[in-house]
Amino acid sequence: MSTDTAFALGVLALVAPGGTRLRVYLLTLAIADDLVALVVIATAYTAHVSLWALALAIGFFVALLALRYVPRLWRRRLRPVLGLAIWVALYESGIDPVISGLALGLATSAYPPVRDELEQVSELTRSFREQPTPELARTAQLGLSSAISPNERLQHLFHPWTSYLIVPLFALANAGVHISDTLLSRAVSSPIVLGIVLGYVVGKPLGILGSSWLATRPRLGGLPRVLSWPGIAGDGAVAGVGFTVALLIVSLAFKGVELQEATLGVLAAGVLASLCGLSVFRAIRLLPSSVRARQLLHTEEEILDLADEIDPARDHIRGSADALVTLLEYGDYECPYCGRAELVVRELLDSFGDELRYVWRHLPLSDVHPHAQMAAEATEAAGAQGRFWALHDTLLSHQQELMPTALRADAELLGLDVERFWEELRHREYAPRVDDDVATADASGVAGTPTFFINGRRHHGAYDVASLTAAVSASRARAKLRVHTVGGPAQT
Repeated sequence: MSTDTAFALGVLALVAPGGTRLRVYLLTLAIADDLVALVVIATAYTAHVSLWALALAIGFFVALLALRYVPRLWRRRLRPVLGLAIWVALYESGIDPVISGLALGLATSAYPPVRDELEQVSELTRSFREQPTPELARTAQLGLSSAISPNERLQHLFHPWTSYLIVPLFALANAGVHISDTLLSRAVSSPIVLGIVLGYVVGKPLGILGSSWLATRPRLGGLPRVLSWPGIAGDGAVAGVGFTVALLIVSLAFKGVELQEATLGVLAAGVLASLCGLSVFRAIRLLPSSVRARQLLHTEEEILDLADEIDPARDHIRGSADALVTLLEYGDYECPYCGRAELVVRELLDSFGDELRYVWRHLPLSDVHPHAQMAAEATEAAGAQGRFWALHDTLLSHQQELMPTALRADAELLGLDVERFWEELRHREYAPRVDDDVATADASGVAGTPTFFINGRRHHGAYDVASLTAAVSASRARAKLRVHTVGGPAQT
């Protein structure tokens, strides 16, 4: 029943690298598996339930969820206490307390850093720099960690322990089975082994395909598919990889020789499901491009990460208006990383030519870059005289010279009407224009610079030449496929 998230994602990364939608779909299935496994453990493998202890565990869990409404300092103190209380209450109720771990994991919130909170962190750090006292150090430390979601903090804290100690120890303790001729001969005809293997390798893919078909029926109020049918079949095959939770349920369900057979069935199913997933995705690659294109046309468009679409009448754009790929950057003229990224952007524009257009939007990080706001307004003042990109390039080429006198000197060198430029800058006429870009950044979940979007999808990871070239090439290939198939524009 239960898909092992880590192993399944690892197999998917090997057999279908770069399949973002496939990963999201598989993760969704794995979460559903965890929820069902939680219910099964709580019901099928519990002989007697103490209702008062169960009610107490539920009460503690509700209190845990309510911690988001209390001050952060109290959250840190109460969360481990409530987690331990839930475990003890479940243990006393007769339900396997392993459920507490699953429930706590699902209830741990995850969200991107918020720019306002990052600015508060900068203020706390600055206060500590001015007055390096233990109290301010503690406050700055708490503020810095609180800007990251609990999910990411816990993942960073426990990752070495879980990956290199707990999970391997669990696997060795539960998967340890002595494979002998006698066990193998029994396994060939054992209904336990055959049931587990067929359930994972045959039943699970068919169940995923069938439930996906039902969920997308218009007559049943279904939604459009996000994956092609071959993609869903491949995901279904990979979802048959079960390990940790499967072995946990096996240990609850069987004893003695039957436990050995069931463990062997789980391990065999994982190997066979991996091979089936590999076969399905290799078969997909062998399909003619026209067949794959027709399959993709029946899937839902990607959900864009960029909140505000590109507006040629408002945005600053470099490149052809008919380009297949749009690379958008939220940047800060005083940010050294933006200065390095500018070299990469220029190389990309040279490499892809008319197939790539580039858009710049302002995100001055005024809490750490005191001259960034004025620099952004200065480029808008230059843009009013038709020289936005000229001043843009100039500022990124000498980011340490953004003082007002330097901006005025740049305006003179570019041949601008300096008096008009300086008057508009002094009255901050273009501050609302910069604020509009910042608002779109907030709506798109952007908190730092540089942040790139490629055809509306956020680019995660490195932004060196190789990484961005690969991402732009992949978007170009998808856009060409859609254009050649439907004969329409690749993007809005």
